[in-house]
Amino acid sequence: MKQLWKPGTMIYPAPAVLVSCGTSQHNNFLTVAWTGTICTNPAMCSISIRPERYSYGLIMDTMEFTINLTTEKMAYATDLAGVKSGRDIDKWAVTGLTPEPGVNVGCPMIGESPLSIECRVQEAINLGSHDLIIAHVAGILADEQYFDADTQAFDLEKARLIAYSHGAYYSLGNKIGRFGWSVKKK
Repeated sequence: MKQLWKPGTMIYPAPAVLVSCGTSQHNNFLTVAWTGTICTNPAMCSISIRPERYSYGLIMDTMEFTINLTTEKMAYATDLAGVKSGRDIDKWAVTGLTPEPGVNVGCPMIGESPLSIECRVQEAINLGSHDLIIAHVAGILADEQYFDADTQAFDLEKARLIAYSHGAYYSLGNKIGRFGWSVKKK
């Protein structure tokens, strides 16, 4: 039997990403667990951020940001970026992560991220505690070390991505199937 709970946000697991923002001279990054794909054509995604967050102002000033996927090796930095403010510390220096120049946007990407998704803000919608920021994907930068040598396809499984679930970080487990495997002819 299921218990009835009050309304809340229990859609887990969620990707644990680092969103970098600002300019080449004045930038920051923060942890965001509420992010997602919203359209394939045109390519669009979203992030949800509290307006009082330091990075929110940087994003609204430039109308750009980069979503950086995170790995097991980046887990400590991912957590720290969510509990410390860029108002108070230099997150690049404290975490040891590397800012690299964006290609299609003016904000940096994170060098250690296996995949960085450059975005341009279309609109921000105030929904209460968080603003939903809807953005067009301006470009995707994939780390070549995760390319399969034979097929040249990008292999995200090699990256050992992490997810966030109800207050904890988890590494992603074993692949159990691919899209369409349930109807594949044997």
